[in-house]
Amino acid sequence: MSDFSRLAELAGYANNIDSLLYDKFNVKRGLRNADGTGVLVGLTNVGEVHGYMVSEGEKIAVDGKLFYRGVDVEDIVRHTEEEERYGFEETVYLLLFGRLPTKDELELFCNVMAELRALPLGFAEDVIMKHPSRNIMNELCHTVLSLYSKDERAEDFGVENLVRQSIELISRFPTIVAYAYRSKRHYFDKQSLIIHQLKDGRYTAETILSLVRRDQQFTRLEAETLDLALILHAEHGGGNNSTFAVHLVSSSETDTYSAIAAGLCSLKGFKHGGANAKVMGMMKDIKRKVLDWSDEDEVGAYLEKILRGETYDNTGLIYGIGHAVYTKSDPRMLLLRDKAAKLAAAKNFEREFHLYTLVERLAPKLIKKVKNINKDICANVDLYSGFVYKMLDIPADLYTPLFAVSRVAGFCAHRIEEALAGSRIIRPAYKCVQQHKEYISLEQRYN
Repeated sequence: MSDFSRLAELAGYANNIDSLLYDKFNVKRGLRNADGTGVLVGLTNVGEVHGYMVSEGEKIAVDGKLFYRGVDVEDIVRHTEEEERYGFEETVYLLLFGRLPTKDELELFCNVMAELRALPLGFAEDVIMKHPSRNIMNELCHTVLSLYSKDERAEDFGVENLVRQSIELISRFPTIVAYAYRSKRHYFDKQSLIIHQLKDGRYTAETILSLVRRDQQFTRLEAETLDLALILHAEHGGGNNSTFAVHLVSSSETDTYSAIAAGLCSLKGFKHGGANAKVMGMMKDIKRKVLDWSDEDEVGAYLEKILRGETYDNTGLIYGIGHAVYTKSDPRMLLLRDKAAKLAAAKNFEREFHLYTLVERLAPKLIKKVKNINKDICANVDLYSGFVYKMLDIPADLYTPLFAVSRVAGFCAHRIEEALAGSRIIRPAYKCVQQHKEYISLEQRYN
């Protein structure tokens, strides 16, 4: 047995907690109530996630709704599509300032974001290129923390400075992610180093595609689809894991760069922003082992094997199905699925798209059957987001970082809210269940 194996045994023994103790002390594991609803720990004006109702103490399933500063995200998407324009920049403005911009305000804001996309002189070479990472999310965290050293007012918590820091970070994220990806491809994948200069352009979706693609070419439909994904991932209430991390860390009165980095560290996790990678791995496995993708019986039988932990990663989970808040439907999934259908038709991915819709339809029923669960279960946005990125020829390395490019808008809105409205450091309680022990002198200790 190696030294680390022995130490691992000790660590496992020392950190085991009897699950019955959680019930004994009425601990809300995961900050969840017994019925799955979240423990109320704060108030926010930024985002509202509506997935169920509670009537006379009973949780009732409803169609999901998502609101940004009180505005239904479905209305944001519908109007931008009807007016044939991009909507992410308008969404950022709404999240930061609490109202929709006028035409002139939006024009000015788009220009400001475009001007701020460039990184400080020499920053890409000194920080990103000289310190590459196999994981773009880790590189993004490192880069955000490094931007602290370029900010002479990094510790200024005034509203004007918080707004300035927020807009700079939101504007720069696409550039950082694209350069980090190119650095990773060169140093770890042994590919040629290709760094595109920023093109003149005001829109985030176009900027991402022009920086990531080798030929910098893309269609309007591709840019519109990416813009939709950015809108849908920009915010999801104060209680999601990464945004709560931003609130938590901000409440200690640390700097903006540290708070946003904390959110990114959470977002990276496979139970959160990294979930779309799990979906893609699962779908790849299904495509390889299911002969007829259109056969409901064959697809259903394989999904049952996944649920029983007999195949794929043996966890018994169908990724992309189920959500902590949404019950009947995830509005983000519905909007992205509709756009995915159009993109699939344009790019000859219709057969694969129908497989995704089949999994969406069959999985909730099979989960109820196999797991003996009697509650409403719906597909979430992660079921389609990775597939959409695949159709956009975006490499898997960038799936979660693109989530971050969008969600940093929500992070910054919540960061400002916590700085202005929060008044106490967040400090929940943990009950220590370790029995007291006497200290034994070193000479008297035995294995």
